[in-house]
Amino acid sequence: MHGLAKLHRGVIILTTCPAGLRGFLTRWLLELSPASSSVPPSPAIRGILWDEVRQYAGQGRALLAYQTDNEQGFAFETHSHPWHPIDHEGLTLLHRPTTPSALAAAPDTPPRGWSKAAQRRRFRRT
Repeated sequence: MHGLAKLHRGVIILTTCPAGLRGFLTRWLLELSPASSSVPPSPAIRGILWDEVRQYAGQGRALLAYQTDNEQGFAFETHSHPWHPIDHEGLTLLHRPTTPSALAAAPDTPPRGWSKAAQRRRFRRT
């Protein structure tokens, strides 16, 4: 492996986390895009950083995907995230929960105050 392939062995994605946590991670990690950082290949360092992310994430969500020696070649860990890893016949998948109340609560018409462009984009009207 050459270049970034050696460096990029995983990624941490933060959603609605404190800005200080992003700053904390940029001390040791390469920020690929806002709230998305590469993870070092060392499992020990990755574990320490993930513990810090879970401690300081507050009400935010975090997702860690990293390379590992399994059939898929990678694994997931989540913190305060509605999607969580499950094992399905030997494969790790991210389970996205759906509830009947959430499906029933989906509006058929856009809320008042939305622009026509936003309405078309959200509700696929032409």
